[in-house]
Amino acid sequence: MSPIGVFDSGYGGLTVLREIRRLMPQYDYLYLGDNARAPYGPRSFERVYEFTLQAVRHLFDMGCPLIVLACNTASAKALRSIQQRDLPLLFPSPVASSLPTRRVLGVIRPTVEAVGELTHTRHVGIVATQGTVASRTYELEMAKLHPDIVVTGQACPMWVPLVENGEADSPGADYFVRRDIQRLLARDPQIDTIILGCTHFPLLYNKVRACTPSSVQLISQGAYVARSLSDYLCRHSDIEGCLSRSGTARFLTTEQPGNFAPSAALFLGHAVEAEQISLT
Repeated sequence: MSPIGVFDSGYGGLTVLREIRRLMPQYDYLYLGDNARAPYGPRSFERVYEFTLQAVRHLFDMGCPLIVLACNTASAKALRSIQQRDLPLLFPSPVASSLPTRRVLGVIRPTVEAVGELTHTRHVGIVATQGTVASRTYELEMAKLHPDIVVTGQACPMWVPLVENGEADSPGADYFVRRDIQRLLARDPQIDTIILGCTHFPLLYNKVRACTPSSVQLISQGAYVARSLSDYLCRHSDIEGCLSRSGTARFLTTEQPGNFAPSAALFLGHAVEAEQISLT
């Protein structure tokens, strides 16, 4: 088996996996959630990099030739170091000018690539965790691809706990979502596109939509990441040819499987069985 690896610090990456499998059901997938050490958002760059590299190594050891970091915090704080420093050392190409023989991708660049065709005012908002907003990764990526776009980030520290505690449909969620969206739009009233910059946030999509003007577009990352991955595989036949095709999905977690399964069902819409592993 040579599955596509999908990693997240918790459950949110399951929304990305769901969209990837919907678009490309033929491949095998191996999902790893580091739930025992979540959340990553408040942690330092160094610790997020350490934890993410442990997970990447584990998925490589289990046969994954390609890994998607389905976590905005890991993509913001660890992806660049892993791509530029670790992969060339761990899996060097036999040709000096070629890419490493195994690959790690993130969720931020595919989202940024898509937003350029969606915004008309060229003012874009990001709602995300404190760690993602503080990293300014979205601003940096946007400046590379769309230097004319103005980006405003809004940290939403209560959204992830609401989702993971099963409170996404509660009145409390209404309050915090409305408050944070109002704060974002007050800072830049010209925003016409908002990126849900955390993979947990699709579960709050309806609440965000309800308190956002109809003229403002909402971008949920899963579908854009899935399309970007499909395009990537079409352009990299060396990686695509290594992938196994049985249409299976396997789930790993660093917490008790009995805790993982019911929460995972909220994100996937169906029950799963998980295996517990250790990354330390």
